Amino acid sequence: MSSQPTNVACGKPTNVVIAGLGGQGVIKASDILADVAFSAGLDVKKSELHGMSQRGGSVSSDVRFGERVFSPMVPEGEADFLVVIAPDQVPVNTWMMGQGGVLIDASLIDESSLPNKKSINVALLGMLSRHLPFPIEAWNDAIGRNLPEKLQEVNLRAFSIGRANGQGVEREG
Repeated sequence: MSSQPTNVACGKPTNVVIAGLGGQGVIKASDILADVAFSAGLDVKKSELHGMSQRGGSVSSDVRFGERVFSPMVPEGEADFLVVIAPDQVPVNTWMMGQGGVLIDASLIDESSLPNKKSINVALLGMLSRHLPFPIEAWNDAIGRNLPEKLQEVNLRAFSIGRANGQGVEREG
């Protein structure tokens, strides 16, 4: 793996879309990712689309980071990574993926392996982390800054499980 995402190395922002249903932690996952990238000294922009989130409706958050980012919105068909927490949201959001993009979805993690199934969002960040240049310590620190102390240990374990499971996730053609 290179020391930086391909896009960052060539000056283009890295585009990540995180999608799911209301209450699944889509926004919290995007907060953690944005925190990690910002802490690395990158320009970070983030946007959220809540929809009917309070009633379990679709929620998505775009996170873009790089040397210079001008817009918080990932352009259609340009997501380098699509992280989907709710399996039924995969077909709803695949139009955002770019050529060679990586789909990371909840079906890749056995929820019974998690210390708490509500930590699936952080487990998927663990899978995503294998594709990004940020050290594990940066992820752990961001999890600590973005979650209450009582939830940190369970989420750090979920992150580690996701990272271990992420070995088989590769870029699509």
